[in-house]
Amino acid sequence: MANGIPAHHVTTADQLHGFRIVRPLGIVRGITVRSRSVIGNLGAALQTLVGGNISIYTELCEKARQEAFELMLQHAAAMGANAVVAMRYDANDVAEGVTEVLAYGTAVQVEAA
Repeated sequence: MANGIPAHHVTTADQLHGFRIVRPLGIVRGITVRSRSVIGNLGAALQTLVGGNISIYTELCEKARQEAFELMLQHAAAMGANAVVAMRYDANDVAEGVTEVLAYGTAVQVEAA
C-alpha cells in the first residue's frame, strides 16, 4: 500500500471489480528518468555474450517501473483517490542510454458495490 492506495485498487481495466466508481478525479502520472552506468553497460555486454536474460537491464527496468508506479500512487492520493483505473506504462528513450518510464491512469474514488 502506498499513500493509502492498496495495490489491488490499481487496475488496467476501466472498472474495479467489486467496487463502483463514485467520483472520477482525473489523470495521474508518475515519471522517472533513468540511465545505465558504464559499469552496468559492461556487465550487460558480458551477459549478452552468454545469451538469455540480461539481468542487469531487467533490474534497472523493474526499479524504474516501480518508482514510476509509486509516484503515480502518490499523485493519486494527493488528489484524494483511493483507486486508479485504466493504468498503463510507457517508456521512451530521451537520449542515448537514458530512458523515461511513465506510469499513468485515472484516479478515482470507489466504494464497495
